[in-house]
Amino acid sequence: MRQKIATFWSQSYHSDPRAFGFELTSFVVTVAASLYLAVNARDPNMLAVYPGFLVGSVSQCYASYRRGAAWVMLLTFYFSVVNIFGFGVAINWW
Repeated sequence: MRQKIATFWSQSYHSDPRAFGFELTSFVVTVAASLYLAVNARDPNMLAVYPGFLVGSVSQCYASYRRGAAWVMLLTFYFSVVNIFGFGVAINWW
């Protein structure tokens, strides 16, 4: 079982190292933003949350494009747009 997991991660990396790096960035930044939101759920500073989710969704969108994962790319593109809108609301742009 361990070998299958190691092979999965290795194949993911070796199939496209650049996409793997963007996926890793997306994971780390999105988890950090999500953790911040959970810890500060009573009164979160959305000016800190939205940029994290935006970086995470844009980097995953690009990685999905590189890997040819059309539906994942479409979903993360939508998340990117929604995060831009949410950030604009949080900063009173609209």
